[in-house]
Amino acid sequence: MGIKYWEYEDAPLKDKLKSVNIKDVAKVFYDNETEAYRFATLLLEVKKKGQMHLKDVPKTIPIATAKRYLDFAVQVGLLKHEDNAYSLTDRFTRPMKNVATYIKAWMDSTQEEDLAIQFANARIERQAKRGGRGKTEDNDGNSISSTQENNAP
Repeated sequence: MGIKYWEYEDAPLKDKLKSVNIKDVAKVFYDNETEAYRFATLLLEVKKKGQMHLKDVPKTIPIATAKRYLDFAVQVGLLKHEDNAYSLTDRFTRPMKNVATYIKAWMDSTQEEDLAIQFANARIERQAKRGGRGKTEDNDGNSISSTQENNAP
């Protein structure tokens, strides 16, 4: 997510609310211009029609891609998916405010935390290298990469 928090503090938010547009909404979720465009296109279609079926997706967006973006919008609470149709919902606002409140409470707490207990199933060790060029040793026993090996005198 690309939330630029300073754009949504009180004073800048008042200016942004004077001219709201779909680009700002899409840019919160996607930094990539193409992804943001596709997401915005789909949200705008849902807004115009009230609800949208996958068969009504604009021809410029592949149906599998549209389904992925629409399902993401359902996950974050912008849309709801009922009766094989996507439609706008307002479940997004309250949870985001609650997340912000929770994060602020965590910042203010002085409680000690043990990450090894909280993430007991996480892989902590570094992952072994998979593929690529391996390292070889020169005549002196020093480790060199294969590209250095080709350039050796």
